[in-house]
Amino acid sequence: MTNTLRTTTWMAIAALGTALLPGGAHAQAAQWTVGSVPAYFTGKYGTANTIDIFYLPTYIQYRKDRLRIKLTVPYESVTGLPQGATLAGSNLSTRGTQTQTRSASGMGDTWLTVRYAATHARDGHIGVHPYAKIKIATASHSAGLGSGHNDYEFGVGLDGRAGGYTFPFAHVGYRLVGKPANSNLQNIMTYDFGASYVLPRSQANILTAMFSGSQSEQKGYAGPADVIVAWNHNVTRAGSGFQLYVDKGLSNGSARYGIGFGGQIVF
Repeated sequence: MTNTLRTTTWMAIAALGTALLPGGAHAQAAQWTVGSVPAYFTGKYGTANTIDIFYLPTYIQYRKDRLRIKLTVPYESVTGLPQGATLAGSNLSTRGTQTQTRSASGMGDTWLTVRYAATHARDGHIGVHPYAKIKIATASHSAGLGSGHNDYEFGVGLDGRAGGYTFPFAHVGYRLVGKPANSNLQNIMTYDFGASYVLPRSQANILTAMFSGSQSEQKGYAGPADVIVAWNHNVTRAGSGFQLYVDKGLSNGSARYGIGFGGQIVF
């Protein structure tokens, strides 16, 4: 899964949980959301070494009518990272050519996301949500925690309603990747699709299955491709609650597997 999807998909699913409940799409009052979904990933990511990544994104989101603005600030820790390789959140941007490895930890790259609901998924209409994202290069390039350059992404999300309790969704985006000197990085397409199912009895539990992928930022390597299954449990009608997810990589550009658990508070 791409860096931006790793850092935002879980929050997007959690936010979706609010919209799925009756009245969620009609909320007009301003809302603030604060949350974190710590995660662990392990795999070779197209290298000869097993790389272990702990990723701790903390986010705050402002929502008013059709507008959502979210800031995500992560902490990350990695072991087994090849010398010369760099992280892209919980994925790799470059892989390096050396066999020696290192460990590093510190602040990751910060993401600022602005999303606008052009239409809502109700009354037979498809929800259309154009978005723009900026990756602010706050991670240390010398430690291998980031590229040291900003990225810019724009795209659109779609969602709908199939029957009473099933909600399909998809996103597609294009990312302008910041390129260090003498790098072989390239701009990429990002994409995902899946569906969420609200358990009818209490409507507090939401199950989501999705595929997520992108092109590789580094030329000549497989892009990440992952299947993710998530469970959200809302403890308030506004959407405060918990989330558990598991991630299975499908390509050499992905982790072998990952798992995350966290929560959010909506007020």
